[in-house]
Amino acid sequence: MLQIANIRKNAADLASRLAIRGLDGSALIAQVLEMDEKNRARRTEMETLQSKGNQLTAQIGEMYKSGQREAGDALKITSAEIKEQLKSLEADVEEGDHAMTQLLLTIPNTPAIEVPKGKTPDENIEIFQWGSKPDLSAQSIPHWELTTKFDIIDFELGVKLTGAGFPVYKGKGAIFQRALIQFFLNEAGKAGYMEVQPPLLVNADSGYGTGQLPDKEGQMYHCGVDDLYLIPTAEVPITNLYRDVILNEAQLPIKNAGYTPCFRREAGSYGAHVRGLNRLHQFDKVEIVQIVKPESSYAVLEDMSNYVQGLLQKLGLHYRLLLLCGGDMGFTSAKTYDMEVWSGAQEKWLECSSVSNFETFQTNRLKCRYRNAEGKTELAHSLNGSALALPRIVAALLENNQTPKGIKVPDVLVPYTGFEWID
Repeated sequence: MLQIANIRKNAADLASRLAIRGLDGSALIAQVLEMDEKNRARRTEMETLQSKGNQLTAQIGEMYKSGQREAGDALKITSAEIKEQLKSLEADVEEGDHAMTQLLLTIPNTPAIEVPKGKTPDENIEIFQWGSKPDLSAQSIPHWELTTKFDIIDFELGVKLTGAGFPVYKGKGAIFQRALIQFFLNEAGKAGYMEVQPPLLVNADSGYGTGQLPDKEGQMYHCGVDDLYLIPTAEVPITNLYRDVILNEAQLPIKNAGYTPCFRREAGSYGAHVRGLNRLHQFDKVEIVQIVKPESSYAVLEDMSNYVQGLLQKLGLHYRLLLLCGGDMGFTSAKTYDMEVWSGAQEKWLECSSVSNFETFQTNRLKCRYRNAEGKTELAHSLNGSALALPRIVAALLENNQTPKGIKVPDVLVPYTGFEWID
């Protein structure tokens, strides 16, 4: 959530940055400032009246002490009237503060100045590609046929148990899945991330803290009786570990990694482009999260991007790095890199990771602060990245590594799978 003090101070700059998302930033900022002016006027009126009431209370006490009871009684009537006015003003101030919070919750994060303008994925900027496309035979088949051929993932059985988008992993498919998770977690540990195993359900406060609520409420599975939400990503519980926390500067940067299943309703997702593992309602993912000092967050963003790319390189996957345009970024992000892997049999790019810097947008909601060397508290910056989401990685590995003999397991995974081939 944007900070009202920052909006007052940097209104023109924030308006221009919101325009990068394709929004009318000037109108949004003007709406906030207009409401803020009214709220501040009400608060000033309330504080003036409170001061007047306090002065009257002191005068009444002095009059009673000096024997001027009649004059004191007259002032008590005036004091009672002021108290009634204050009740009304206090209600108005509370209502105004609530309305301001609700308005700020609807405004997305302001993009970094280097983020390109645009509204659609076609306007994202490709920074570079790594590796080369696999040279597959004319007989190569997409992963949903490979999984049936080798009996490693059963989509129909998942439909029977739950519904579309909930596959069942079997035999070498389940082992392959587990191997990837262990590989990603071990690599995160080597890179200095402390592993966390968080809950899979969170309360509404956690959803608001990281910005999933109210922006993505319709995309989250909700347990109505207990008012809990199945997590769409481990980012939510891990980042919320630091909600309402004041950290010491020496604790930063904080680096956490966690594996969880993720649950997304993905309403309206139908058609061939979401076939097989391309889009699921339940999937596994290893997430990395950092809480850092503001001056280092953009260098950390580059480090996190390079780390995720290193995983793709170790798996031997051809990928490209994208800088997302303003309109294609998530609601909470100030700058996002996407990594997409090449799906050989489908002959298209599949997004497998997003790495984002949220600046103070999440930490302002979370009230996640740190105490600097001067003893003052300020908001930290938060970042997160997929490292990695499994479904599209699995799809690309199965398709790109298919041979007449079977599917070749990447060398880095063999110590985890115990086999070199899926056949």
